[in-house]
Amino acid sequence: MIAMAKISRNEQRIKRHMRIRQKIRGTPERPRLCVFKSLKHIYAQIIDDTPPEGSRTLVSASTLDPEIRGKIKSDNVEAARLVGQVLAQRALAKGIKKVVFDRGGYPYHGKVRALAEAAREGGLEF
Repeated sequence: MIAMAKISRNEQRIKRHMRIRQKIRGTPERPRLCVFKSLKHIYAQIIDDTPPEGSRTLVSASTLDPEIRGKIKSDNVEAARLVGQVLAQRALAKGIKKVVFDRGGYPYHGKVRALAEAAREGGLEF
């Protein structure tokens, strides 16, 4: 019997993300809110996918931002919630109210869910 190589969790996540991205596209009216998690930080961007030269980031926030970094003690659900609130404030300041949520292949719970709910509470619609 031939042993099969085990696919890593990150490779599985990337495959899920590619499946999601086939269906989700950011437009000027409804840009894409994309989430990425590393082991220590969480990042969120609002992206317009329509420019001919490629995708364009309109707004971003992460746990590395000085505004957020001073308020958090560790990378947890509270940090993700704070990133969602800051992202919503920045988006509303630029006139973005409606977005399409792209969970990046991650399950919708924990940090991803906290970020999404905080962005909704901050005024974003998705």
